[in-house]
Amino acid sequence: MGTGKSTVGRLLAAELGREFVDTDELIVSRHGPIDEIFADHGEPYFRSIESALAHELAARGGLVVATGGGMLLQDDVRDALAGDSVFCLTAASDVIVARVLADQSGAVRPLLAGVDAEANVLRLLAARAARYREFEQVITDGLTPTEVAAEILRRLSSGADNG
Repeated sequence: MGTGKSTVGRLLAAELGREFVDTDELIVSRHGPIDEIFADHGEPYFRSIESALAHELAARGGLVVATGGGMLLQDDVRDALAGDSVFCLTAASDVIVARVLADQSGAVRPLLAGVDAEANVLRLLAARAARYREFEQVITDGLTPTEVAAEILRRLSSGADNG
């Protein structure tokens, strides 16, 4: 969240000549707004949608995919994407908080609902930190999306990631 997954993913897809898929955008197009899915059916139902989508996209292959922040926390999603290159875009917590709170796109983030969005961001980051560290990290602090995409392309071409 707030690390530039969608923007960087689009740049990577263009450079690689591949189709780009943003899982949150695809879920919204198929099932409606994410905040409504959470409100009407709960988080477990939303996670089941993500899981099914991960398996669908893994079967298609040849894609650049930006996942939602919680998607790769699920073991079955990780397993579905195990043969692919997976990069975790990261930033310092204060940078993420600033980016999320300044987001003018209108993105609704159900897990950040409440009075203190900053505290919710920090709580989510802390809860997910160990799992996120299992993926190859790309630090986005102080970098433009183009610079982040270039770093990932460099790693892909050097074989730094085995996917």
